[in-house]
Amino acid sequence: MTATRPVALVTGASSGIGKATALALAEAGFQVVGTSRNTTKVTPIKGVTFLDLDVVSDESVTTAVGQVIERFGRIDILVNNAGVGSAGAAEESSVAQAQRIFDTNVFGVIRMTKAVLPHMRAQGSGRIINVSSVLGFLPAPYGAVYAASKHAVEGYSESVDHEVRQHGVRVLLIEPAFTETAFDANRPQPETPLGIYAQQRQISDQVLAAAIKDGDDPALAAKVIVAAATDSKPKLRYTAGALARRVSTLHRIVPSRAFDRQIRKLNRLPG
Repeated sequence: MTATRPVALVTGASSGIGKATALALAEAGFQVVGTSRNTTKVTPIKGVTFLDLDVVSDESVTTAVGQVIERFGRIDILVNNAGVGSAGAAEESSVAQAQRIFDTNVFGVIRMTKAVLPHMRAQGSGRIINVSSVLGFLPAPYGAVYAASKHAVEGYSESVDHEVRQHGVRVLLIEPAFTETAFDANRPQPETPLGIYAQQRQISDQVLAAAIKDGDDPALAAKVIVAAATDSKPKLRYTAGALARRVSTLHRIVPSRAFDRQIRKLNRLPG
């Protein structure tokens, strides 16, 4: 069946930013396919078709993208939203744990991108929208692996955008700041906690919990994603929310030493 309306595929659509994005795209007139690792636990969303998808599995990715193409005939928008966080000092995370986080946050994006690109190139149009973070350009003490994964997504996205632009395809980045989701509660804890970091880790957890509690509504990021999907002249980067815009501006104009001090102050780090 060939779609009469544009088709959007959203990973990690069962909650948080992904859920809000699926709803917002449906309301904007898209035919939306949302994915989750286990759709039997997903609350239905009007206008959204759900498929099982695990972005760490090559087979699962290939199957899900094939199902969307078979049913709707095309994919116009891919929103790579599925992701996991990290907690604790970098020294407290095993290499295997870091690899698992990268497998979702980075290689999941790569798998999905490789799966949809042939179809988008063939139709001469398409947008891949990768949900990054302000931590894609900022440091994250006690969240180094997560920040590293988002830095990787930024570099990958900007590079691929240059490769595929001539084929009518764009790769865009969304950079939200703290958002009121279950991100904090769902972060995997460090596998090898060390006493030397225990006190500061607890402080970091408190700082993050407070920031998320007072964070932006996921609908705000979803609104920005819809803009990225529909703008006639899309930008490479879209910051989502006043805090994200302010931080992005300050990062560009504030001297590095002063910015470094502010990072330490906000994270309640000594010195």
